[in-house]
Amino acid sequence: MSAVDDLHPEQLRSLLHFYADAGVEWLLEEEAVDRVAEFEAMRAARGASVQREAAPVQQAARQAPVRQEQPRAAAPAPMPNVAIPDSQAIAEAEFAASSARSLDELRTAMESFNGCNLKASARCLVFAEGNAKPSVMVIGAMPNADDDRDGQPFSGRQGAMLDRMLAGIGLARADLLITNVVPWRPPGNRPPSQREADICRPFIERQIALAEPNHLLVLGNFAARFLFRSNDTIHQLRGDWREIEISGRKVPAFATLHPQDLTTAPISKRLAWQDLLAFRAGLRG
Repeated sequence: MSAVDDLHPEQLRSLLHFYADAGVEWLLEEEAVDRVAEFEAMRAARGASVQREAAPVQQAARQAPVRQEQPRAAAPAPMPNVAIPDSQAIAEAEFAASSARSLDELRTAMESFNGCNLKASARCLVFAEGNAKPSVMVIGAMPNADDDRDGQPFSGRQGAMLDRMLAGIGLARADLLITNVVPWRPPGNRPPSQREADICRPFIERQIALAEPNHLLVLGNFAARFLFRSNDTIHQLRGDWREIEISGRKVPAFATLHPQDLTTAPISKRLAWQDLLAFRAGLRG
């Protein structure tokens, strides 16, 4: 393996981007360091220094006359570190989302929102893209590394697969509104936690309310369970029409497999094609 000093700046930049896309958050030294021994040596040196400084004080104390010690006031207890409650972060998200009167305003509100820890590790906000008043709205789970780099939902291989899925039933990306349940990429593409999903819920529901789509196409296990509020798997939820209520309005929703599922398991394309045909029939009905 080449040392970092041997790399050209462009090679080093590519390497760091690779580490970031892979979810690496810590870099190690080229040679192992015994931190335990290092800590023990520092503690021993600090103890010896304290003893040297304390010796003259102790000697002076022995020579000084004894004085009656006055009672001391009790020291105030240290204040504990208080984390922001989940309920407060959710309330702030609800307020920010409800205040937006358009998708542009909602995007601005989400860019200013700091209540979700995913924002700190993501490169950018991946917001909805496409027709602001669509007949069909497509909703996935979360941005991947390509989306986080490009700032657009469903980029790269997954985006190309989605384009082929849509084209097969006569739909084009430009005519739809495409987004994700969670707008910031989790580190290493891990699934969002329940807390993170709950904080992001007001934003995706507000997107649906502002776009007012006639139909929803929900992609993948996480998005289907989230929007249908179900613990069933995507194979139990796919292939059937359901209704979800957003801001007092019921929207027909249909779940199928995520493009990533078709990339990793091509045999699933047969199931996805059956779902897409059923989805197209529902649009015409």
